[in-house]
Amino acid sequence: MQSTFCPRLSILLGLPALVEVVGATCRFGDIVALDDVSLALQAGELAFVVGPSGAGKTTLLKLINREMRPTSGEVWIDGHAAHALRSRRIPTLRRRVGVVYQDYKLLPRLTALENVAFAIQVCYLGVSDEEAHDRALDAVEAVGLGGREGAFPDELSGGQQQRVAIARAVVVQPPVLIADEPTGNLDPQLSSEIMALFAEFQQVGTTVLIASHNLMLIKRMHKRVLVLDQGRLIDDFRPEVRA
Repeated sequence: MQSTFCPRLSILLGLPALVEVVGATCRFGDIVALDDVSLALQAGELAFVVGPSGAGKTTLLKLINREMRPTSGEVWIDGHAAHALRSRRIPTLRRRVGVVYQDYKLLPRLTALENVAFAIQVCYLGVSDEEAHDRALDAVEAVGLGGREGAFPDELSGGQQQRVAIARAVVVQPPVLIADEPTGNLDPQLSSEIMALFAEFQQVGTTVLIASHNLMLIKRMHKRVLVLDQGRLIDDFRPEVRA
């Protein structure tokens, strides 16, 4: 049995790491989706991962959420060895990682509030309906949708649906939040509003990693940027340092 924490990168950096990827490679036959990628994200850090289609951005996020495991290398999430977890332990890990998708993935027959409450009930089977309702309502209001909690997804705009998706991802207060092109279907104004929400969660200590093509918006955020190309991490910088 492997130990519960890998300190390699965090010790070298002298900083606590909530997400730690060590020499991760993912192969699918002859295709190399990720090639010896190593990175560490501190508690309360917000970073972007960018690169062309096929660069490995989504694969990296799936490793963090343990939707897949690396062909080789290690992935550590809040001290848990995601790469080595047995199947029965994966749900426990996923309570620590909130996920926001580009296409929202809301349940169409549930209201905004019910979509968020359902996430709590899936993670914590013993939670009462009343507690799930109250926590879901708090999350919906936190993302600026107070008064719209009774609306169904098809009654909400794209930006509102994405807010519901964010509320669903953070309602169980995960220490890590990942997002795959969360503004890909939104106009510039809505995109800025959604990114501001992610920044608010970072400010309360959540570690946030966002895959995005929106380079103009990323530059305005002045956060760390990880650049992938053909599966390799080719750059890691902060725009304000380079200016």
